Amino acid sequence: MSPLQIVAAVVCLGVTAVAVALLVKTVNRFLATFRLGQPEDRGDAKGARTRTLFREFLGHTRMSRLPVVAAAHWFTMVSFGVLFFTLLNAFGQLFKPDFALPLIGHFFLYEWVTEFFAWTGLIGIVVLMAIRQKNHPRSAAGEHGRRSRFFGSTFWQAYYVELTILGVTLCILTLRGLEYALEFKGGTTGTTAVGDANALHYPLTGWLGKLFTGASVDTLENAIVVVAAVKILISFAWMITIALNPTMGVAWHRFLAFFNIFFKRHADGRTSLGELQPIRVGGEVLDFEKVEDLDEDAALGVGKVEDFTWKGLLDFTTCTECGRCQSQCPAWNTDKPLSPKLLVMTLRDHAHAKAPWLLASEEVRSGGIEKAVEDGVVPASAQGAVGAEQLVGETGYDITNPLGAYNPHGPDAVIDEDVLWSCTTCGACVEQCPVDIEHVDAIVDMRRYKNLIESAFPAELNNLFKNLEKNSNPWGLAPRLRMDWAKDLPFEVKQVGQDVEDLSEVEYLFWVGCAGAYEDRAKKTTRAVAELLHTAGVEFAVLGDGEACTGDSARRAGNEFLFQMLAQQNVEVLNEVGATKIVVTCAHCFNTIKNEYPQLGGQYEVLHHTQLLNRLVREKRLTPVARPGETEEAQQTGAASTGAKVTYHDPCYLGRHNGVYAPPRELIGALPGVEYAEMPRSRETSFCCGAGGARMWMEEKLGTRINGNRTEEALATGADRIAIGCPFCKVMLSDGLNAAKQDGNAREEVEVVDVAQMLLAAVRRGDGGGEPEAIEEPQPEPDPEPAPTA
Repeated sequence: MSPLQIVAAVVCLGVTAVAVALLVKTVNRFLATFRLGQPEDRGDAKGARTRTLFREFLGHTRMSRLPVVAAAHWFTMVSFGVLFFTLLNAFGQLFKPDFALPLIGHFFLYEWVTEFFAWTGLIGIVVLMAIRQKNHPRSAAGEHGRRSRFFGSTFWQAYYVELTILGVTLCILTLRGLEYALEFKGGTTGTTAVGDANALHYPLTGWLGKLFTGASVDTLENAIVVVAAVKILISFAWMITIALNPTMGVAWHRFLAFFNIFFKRHADGRTSLGELQPIRVGGEVLDFEKVEDLDEDAALGVGKVEDFTWKGLLDFTTCTECGRCQSQCPAWNTDKPLSPKLLVMTLRDHAHAKAPWLLASEEVRSGGIEKAVEDGVVPASAQGAVGAEQLVGETGYDITNPLGAYNPHGPDAVIDEDVLWSCTTCGACVEQCPVDIEHVDAIVDMRRYKNLIESAFPAELNNLFKNLEKNSNPWGLAPRLRMDWAKDLPFEVKQVGQDVEDLSEVEYLFWVGCAGAYEDRAKKTTRAVAELLHTAGVEFAVLGDGEACTGDSARRAGNEFLFQMLAQQNVEVLNEVGATKIVVTCAHCFNTIKNEYPQLGGQYEVLHHTQLLNRLVREKRLTPVARPGETEEAQQTGAASTGAKVTYHDPCYLGRHNGVYAPPRELIGALPGVEYAEMPRSRETSFCCGAGGARMWMEEKLGTRINGNRTEEALATGADRIAIGCPFCKVMLSDGLNAAKQDGNAREEVEVVDVAQMLLAAVRRGDGGGEPEAIEEPQPEPDPEPAPTA
């Protein structure tokens, strides 16, 4: 061995030993940190989970929403694994420059794969670097500041990872060129035979190798040793860096993402939306009938970072800071402090800062954090994290400094309370996340603690909770008024227990919902659906005053006790009357009854009204007819000769949470003479109306209004009608439209209507009737009896 080889080998092997030792230590620390979280069983259906992992990993299913990024990332990702063998080969080249791995080193298929992924990995990382710069917060193309999805990301870490990959791929390609030249020279044998230096073995680097053929054999061998050493040092310097930075998600996600995807909520790969997870204590689902038996220090929800489950801690550590969640978040896009990315990054940094203290011995902890830091037992970063009085509270956040809402090292609070209560639980963050982080569950768990343990929640929710406790509806109106919507209908609406004994006598239970029974705008939808079902000959019945609020808003506001009370009451009633098939008009009722009532023993087939009505139209049981004067050509082409241009807003709890996208659109498409205009943000990327997560009952005091943002987008399509499929959306978009009209930004004839109302108008025309009449009923007065305190 030459002196150069000796030095290179000693340095590289020494750095490698240090890197491996540090990496093992950090991996063990990861495992210990995750074990600090609460237990949760995510190990079922391992076969299905494995298939989901390979499908998401190789198919890049989540990444595909940004096709160019997805393609570049896929090649970069795959090259990381495939090119690992070139690292092993580089160690051999330190000792023998013409070294090749046994068996596969000169196998042409291996060489083809190596060169292909070296080039595509290089191109991929250059593309990703360019995209990051284009969308940098400082860049005009990146829309400046907080509008960039990279706003708040840790840039030095991203740059370091990108440059590492760039350096490694350049070294691999350079080595291949040098290997070609060395073989062309005859290698160490001194012969001049070309040997394997041909296109079969160097299909994509032979041209590069020809640039080096003028050099001597000694020069080529020394160059190979140097480049191999550089490649090894770049690789293991990266390993040392990430080992010393366990919160470096942009690097660690390439390992942790496999586990996070494997342990996602649904083994079949469904997005972790729909139902919220129940409260667990010690890993077991809390039985609310035995809540008095709990220990006094039992956490209901999450009040400290260690109250999260181990999967939650894994979630936070896996975040790669890509900002896809942030770019889709309705709160962030209307200048509120909530960024799902910054929230997760803060929880990650806080968890790993606090972990050394939590993992310290009882003896160390008995001496206090200050002494532990002074003695060097725990790092100084742990002191602020341990000293943080609250996980959620006042951080000193100012609206001009959104990053001020996040303070992973305390001392007063880690996350500002405005972050927590800005969330609409729309699920855009979860749906977009390429590594399956479950942001909504984390937010609701923290709300539960604030609500159930600290009784600290926005003042507006007090009225909501009181009304739900007293009268089982958010408006606080008397249950006897639940059937007022059916007054003056030209047919009988059957009630269970009054007109039918149980639901075996009808096909469907029509779940009216609180909004459908009490809110004037929603009553129009209720009446329309009832009339359409009657026209189609569908036998249905309602519960009348036997209905209570499903508890959606209470649960998402964190009041799990109130949700359990309402939900158990409803499940008992539904089971008692023999409910099997239920149709609902509210997306929130749809999600709760379909996905959350099974947690309490309520198993039903639940349909949204757009699904059922679409089926009835397809079966020719409902026949929509064109407006008078509609031409045959317009009917055939779908053009609106009468100017009926329609856009549709996807309710979050119907679309993202439950995947119902096609039925409402098919129903609109079945209406003669309607021109459909899709909004830019639609289906999976639809923008929230602002009512979810109990935000319906809270004022937007920060930033701009979410419903205003969405209404502007709908109006930009030029639509005459904004079609919806949820009463919450109808209220929010109607308010947004009214505000736009007052500001002169909308035509007076534009209106917000439920899809059912549009269908009823078309069906009535076939029956010789007119357009459905507006229902201008006075809002009933609340029951004058004093409400109990929450």
